Amino acid sequence: MAVISSAKDTVMVVTYQTGLTPEGSPKLSQRSFPNLKSDALDQDVYDVATALYGLQDYPLIGVRRDNRFDLAE
Repeated sequence: MAVISSAKDTVMVVTYQTGLTPEGSPKLSQRSFPNLKSDALDQDVYDVATALYGLQDYPLIGVRRDNRFDLAE
């Protein structure tokens, strides 16, 4: 039987730097933003992340998009 996938949700995950360790390496944190529209363009997701973290004291290191799907027979 064939497996059917259906879009469940999309999450934007941002990585940002909160400071430095005593050794001088960057101290990184992540934050997830759930409930993105699954049809949102990648560029729009990235633009929202950069706009949000442009307002923060912490520099943005990376943006990831997680598309989640349910699989069923």
